[in-house]
Amino acid sequence: MDYASRRSQGGLFEGLYRVIMRRNSVYVTFVIAGAFLGERAVDYGVHKLWEYNNVGKRYKDISVLGQRQSEE
Repeated sequence: MDYASRRSQGGLFEGLYRVIMRRNSVYVTFVIAGAFLGERAVDYGVHKLWEYNNVGKRYKDISVLGQRQSEE
């Protein structure tokens, strides 16, 4: 395979470069959006893990909390 035929096919990284990294504004937008979405995914995962590990220990799981006893 010579260089000209490889160049016309392109690879994964060349396609990524052409789509995302050729212009600085698109690259910066991609990085900021990726950081935001990554943060949301990690936050969701940690929240679900914390809830799973603390079932029965949370305020909303304890039925007697928040109820007043009637004075008779």
